[in-house]
Amino acid sequence: MFLRLIFCLTLASAPILVSASAAPPANPYVQIERLEASRSLGNGALAEFVTSSDRHVAIRAALAIGRTKQSAGIPLLLRHLNDSDIAMRATSIYALGLIGGIPAAQPVLDALLRDRAGAVQVAALDATDRVETAHMFSVTQERQAGRRVRELLGVGDVIVRGRAATALEAFHGSTFSQDVVGTLARGYAREPDSYVRWHIMWTLFRAYAKRAPVETLQSGLHDRNELVRIEAVRAFGRRGDKSALALLQPLAADPSWRVQEQTMESIKVLQGGSLTAHLQTIPAGVHTPAPGPDKFASLPALPRAVSSTKPQKPSADAISTTTKLDPATIASMTGSAKGVHPRVRLVTTQGNIYVELFPEWAPLTVENFLNLTSSGYYDNNRWFRIVPDFVVQTGDPNGDGNGDAGYTIPAEENPIEQSSYVISMGMNYTDPPNAHAIRDSAGTQFYITLSPQLHLNRDFTVFGRVIGGTDVLGRLIESDKIIRAERIPDSP
Repeated sequence: MFLRLIFCLTLASAPILVSASAAPPANPYVQIERLEASRSLGNGALAEFVTSSDRHVAIRAALAIGRTKQSAGIPLLLRHLNDSDIAMRATSIYALGLIGGIPAAQPVLDALLRDRAGAVQVAALDATDRVETAHMFSVTQERQAGRRVRELLGVGDVIVRGRAATALEAFHGSTFSQDVVGTLARGYAREPDSYVRWHIMWTLFRAYAKRAPVETLQSGLHDRNELVRIEAVRAFGRRGDKSALALLQPLAADPSWRVQEQTMESIKVLQGGSLTAHLQTIPAGVHTPAPGPDKFASLPALPRAVSSTKPQKPSADAISTTTKLDPATIASMTGSAKGVHPRVRLVTTQGNIYVELFPEWAPLTVENFLNLTSSGYYDNNRWFRIVPDFVVQTGDPNGDGNGDAGYTIPAEENPIEQSSYVISMGMNYTDPPNAHAIRDSAGTQFYITLSPQLHLNRDFTVFGRVIGGTDVLGRLIESDKIIRAERIPDSP
């Protein structure tokens, strides 16, 4: 129930035909971006780029092939699954997962089973999640994949363990789903790392709440990590067992405002009410975070030209190509690349929020956001949708969730998690009962997550993260506004 996120204009989809024998463009990243945005393989152009001697160009082209979601791109990616370059293998298997379908199932499974590089394991887990969710594995492949994902829940790297826990959500409809529940419960009991524990508890909440051992969920209520407590509270709310009210009541006074809000939401549901869809006032008893120090307050706002005309759709010619995509390590596969990153200050009625943007993963989305910021489009926008422990959303001058600038931009799916405090583009949804996000329907509206929303990983474009002002997010209600959005100096 993601509301009617932004608007329903369709992305122009006319293919861009570029001869494979044409001279290389002055800026290959721009050409790759044009092809990706048009969802075209370019009549051989991306095939040429993905074999470039410039490894950064080849890696970026592999991601673009995946984002076209053209099945004809699968053979282009298969050639790189045994590449000596880890970043190339990781990007190629991630891209295969984006394309999906039965032809991608066995290569994805092979990478999951055989590749021991951490970045590739992360990519293979994401691809496995997508293939399994789309029901593209055969029965035998599904069993092999499920067994391997459960094995990865016990490897050394905490990020791989966490991503494995998340991927197990996709197997909730499998014939061995109860075995998955047991694996998750045992994994939680022995897991020393809080990052992995909250991933396990998120998966139990999201897919197995009614089958999870009560003892495991009760243990989660007392975990030292607030995210684990949030997911355990959610799970009890989803179970629908009113006897859990006595267990949840103490958490209404939890030190964490996020746990407090989620506890009140789950209690409301268990008492027969509905989840809050629009936060108009801070619930009585919630201790919102006090204003913290503003470590970026001294940074000047960069000059901007406020235009009286409507903002224009961003051009691939203007994207930043300074910071290069190079996901050779687990850290670079799951976060930002080394290099300079743009930063924006959102001056709100409750204080300043600072975001750092990821042009290496979402170049056109970042260009769009910076254009809108520079044009003053976000000034005086209301936070028209705030859902406790879910998201805060804005980007509509009308203030009702139906406004836009008259254009859409293509999705730029990437492996960055929808964890707490990431910034992502909103999208339209189809109508119920089978509501789902409409790809390439983003435009101006964006949201910031208040807690992990990993089910949004498959569709929504993460393009940055909050680096300051998380306390402000805890004080916002729907009458609050962005007074001014302004670019500040890039990260060093």
